[in-house]
Amino acid sequence: MRVFNIKDNLTLKQSSDDKAKWQQIFANSYARPKDLLNDLGLSDADVSADALFATRVPKPFVEKMQYNNPNDPLLLQVLPNKNEFNSPADFTTDALAEQQYNPLPGLLHKYQSRVLLTFRGDCAINCRYCFRRHFKYANNRIKKDDVHKITEYIEHHPYINELILSGGDPLMATDKQISDFIERISELTQLKRLRFHTRLPVVIPERITHHFIQAISQTHLKPVVVFHCNHPNEIDDNFNTHVKRLAKAGVQMLNQGVLLKKINDDANILALLSEKLFDAGILPYYLFLLDKVTGTSHFEVSEKRAKKIIRDMAAKLPGYLVPKLARETPGLASKDMWV
Repeated sequence: MRVFNIKDNLTLKQSSDDKAKWQQIFANSYARPKDLLNDLGLSDADVSADALFATRVPKPFVEKMQYNNPNDPLLLQVLPNKNEFNSPADFTTDALAEQQYNPLPGLLHKYQSRVLLTFRGDCAINCRYCFRRHFKYANNRIKKDDVHKITEYIEHHPYINELILSGGDPLMATDKQISDFIERISELTQLKRLRFHTRLPVVIPERITHHFIQAISQTHLKPVVVFHCNHPNEIDDNFNTHVKRLAKAGVQMLNQGVLLKKINDDANILALLSEKLFDAGILPYYLFLLDKVTGTSHFEVSEKRAKKIIRDMAAKLPGYLVPKLARETPGLASKDMWV
C-alpha cells in the first residue's frame, strides 16, 4: 500500500481528450526542487545544481516515489545534486562527439543504416544523468522547411532503412505533428522502420493516446517504441494499461536503460525490471554504461562491476530477458557490446 499519493492534491481539469489530459499533467510538473522535496516530506537539500540543468518532474512519476525517503531510486534520478559541480577531466559536454555526425539541423547520422532526428528539443522529465543535457538544441531544431532537406538526404543514402525519432523526447510533439510528419516521410519507400525513443510514457502514461497509436499504425513503416525505464518502481498499473494498447496495435516495444550508481547497480533490481518489462510486453534491449557527460560522474558504475552485474543477471533470467550491456564510443561503426 502506498503511503504517499500525490493525486489527492491534484486538481486537473477533466477532459475526454487524451491529448489535452497529458498536456495538462505535464503543465503541472514540478519545476522547483524545493517544492518536490516538501511534498515528499523531506528537509531541504543542496539543490544549487538546478542552475546547471533545470528541474522538471511530472507528478505521476513522483507518485511512484516513497514518501520521506531521500534515497528513493526515482528521486535520485531527478533531484539536483551538488556533485554535478565536480566533473572529472574526462567528462565533457559532448561525450559522444555528436556534432561531427550532424550534417543537417536536427539530423544525426552515426550508423550506416539509420538516421536519428532530434524531433523535439524538450523532455517531459529532466534526468540528471542525461547525455544530451548540454546539447545545443537551438541549433538543431527541425523546422517545417527542414523536412524536405531530410527526405532528400535519406534518398541520397539508399542504404538508410530506418528512421529514429529522438530528442529531447519526440512524444512532446502533438499527435497531429507526429501524424503530419509520418505522412511526409512515408513516401520514402526505402524506409522499413520508424523508431521512437521516449521516456514520456514512463512518466506520463496518458501520452499513449488513441490518435498516437493510429498515427504510427497506419503506415507501411514498422513502428518500434523504445522506452527508457531504469528501475522496476517506474512500472505501475497505469503504465501497463496504456502500454498494452500499443502491444494490441502490433507495435514492437523495447527498453533501454542506463546503469546508475546507487540506483539500479544491482542484479536483483535489474532482474525484477526485466520481469516487469516483459509482463508489460516490452523486451529488454540495452543497458548502457553511463556516457561521460559533464555533471554526471557521481552516477558512474565501473565497466568491471557492470560486467559482473550482467553475468549475475544471466544466472537469474532466460537469455531473452538479459539486456545487452553497451557503450557508445564515438567513431565506431556500432556500439560496444558485452554479453
